[in-house]
Amino acid sequence: MLLKKFKDWSILKGLVYFIVGIITYPGLNVINRMRISGMEHLKGLPKKNVLFVSNHQTYFADVITFIHIFCANRWGIKNKLPIPYYLLWPFTKIKYVAAEETMKSSLLTRFFTLAGALTVKRTWSDAGKEVRRGLDPSDTRKIFDALNNNWVITFPQGTTKAFAPGRKGTAHIIKQTNPIVIPVVINGFSRAFNKKGLVIKRKGTSLSVQIKAPLNIDITHTNEQIMEQIMDAIEQSKKYIPGYKHSEVITKL
Repeated sequence: MLLKKFKDWSILKGLVYFIVGIITYPGLNVINRMRISGMEHLKGLPKKNVLFVSNHQTYFADVITFIHIFCANRWGIKNKLPIPYYLLWPFTKIKYVAAEETMKSSLLTRFFTLAGALTVKRTWSDAGKEVRRGLDPSDTRKIFDALNNNWVITFPQGTTKAFAPGRKGTAHIIKQTNPIVIPVVINGFSRAFNKKGLVIKRKGTSLSVQIKAPLNIDITHTNEQIMEQIMDAIEQSKKYIPGYKHSEVITKL
């Protein structure tokens, strides 16, 4: 409990945001080019029970970019990341869902947990093979508790692989907490950075973050229906797969 309170101390989180933000800003907006749209949808949001759902391309660059954007929003900045003076007084009511095995992999990733990581056990190994599973009940409670006082970022696919199916644990969280759900679509991060998102692979890459309007979700719908709506909103459903052919209905006049 003492460790949890220490990790949630806003001064400590603000210091972590400042250090990480200053180090990562050049890679996001100088060496590469950042385009942001939809920050108007952040205006007027409450400081709790807001769930951001997004596609996932790197382990850390995605989340770090969201932190930059949310801090810039606090200063009234819209659809851009100027010189990061906004990190002097950051918005720290942020948590993000991350795989426990990833966050324990090094001293650096352990440091990143201080930025608000909600570590969950998403996989287990069977004879050396990674097997997908749903959220553990204790992990779900972590997210419930976090939503009581924060914005929470989650990646429903739980993997950086494009067009992977979404996990129904996200729908369960929405049905239980009825948060404001904001879909986000990112692009370019897997081209610009390595898988962890900490090493630049290619310079001059166009990075984009599109923040969409809150979803109107009927929590009486099934988990499958809710996930279908979410995956469509973050543009990871089948119809967004390049070359996927939709059935067409032709009406002759």
